[in-house]
Amino acid sequence: MRDGATLILGPLLATDVRAASPVARQAGIPVIAFSNDESVAGRGTFIMGFTPDQSIDRVVRLARSKGSTRFAALVPTGLYGTRASQSVLESVRRSGGRMITIETFERSAASARTAALRVKMKGPVDAILIADSGRMAALAAPSLPQAAKFMGTELWASDKALGRTAALRGAWYAAAPDARFAQLTTRYRARYGKSPYRLASLGYDAVLLAVRGARGWPMGRPFPTRILIDREGFAGVDGNFRFGNDGIAERQLEVRQVTATGTTVVDRAGSGF
Repeated sequence: MRDGATLILGPLLATDVRAASPVARQAGIPVIAFSNDESVAGRGTFIMGFTPDQSIDRVVRLARSKGSTRFAALVPTGLYGTRASQSVLESVRRSGGRMITIETFERSAASARTAALRVKMKGPVDAILIADSGRMAALAAPSLPQAAKFMGTELWASDKALGRTAALRGAWYAAAPDARFAQLTTRYRARYGKSPYRLASLGYDAVLLAVRGARGWPMGRPFPTRILIDREGFAGVDGNFRFGNDGIAERQLEVRQVTATGTTVVDRAGSGF
């Protein structure tokens, strides 16, 4: 800020966003952070990260549209599990479904399987959310009722081996469309000889957003924060998104289905807001 910055891109971790945001806010400088922790958003801080709320709501709504009414969930202990529990409860309620049970587990194979067996004891369910990594989902899924539709969160998008677990084939999860990121990866490899980290898209899209804002941003003047809450949204490497008044990036997500060899898109992301 002493060097004249009037827009901050980053940081990544929520603890760092909490430290930086008050300083920037006092100076009237917007922060576009890469965290996915909704609690740090708002009052001039915008977060680009993928939140579990949106990925969970996306698959719950699709399951409801296909006839699922009775839902269950497996969630890990800790902050992510708490957020996932709140999200699935609210999504099921809004969509008119019924939440049968939410079972928690420690991040261990034994605990995940025990929680899965507790779900089984609660009676028939149509859809089960496994709100953890693909690795933990693979441990829990074989012990769950196999007639149910399994659903995951945005955490599954980074796991390319989901289909190795037969019980997960046919499961759904929501994620940002990959087509534009694949194009970015091709260009990146040509220049640097290796692939970018998947989170690189957040920084890339934040810079594109700043460039768009720069068209009406005279040198030395405050950044025009109003453009960040454009209701039409923006087209980025991770698909279309827009910031709400709460500072959280609302994204158009697609739903993928796990197959033996990878995934296939079963419900495409929307093209606009």
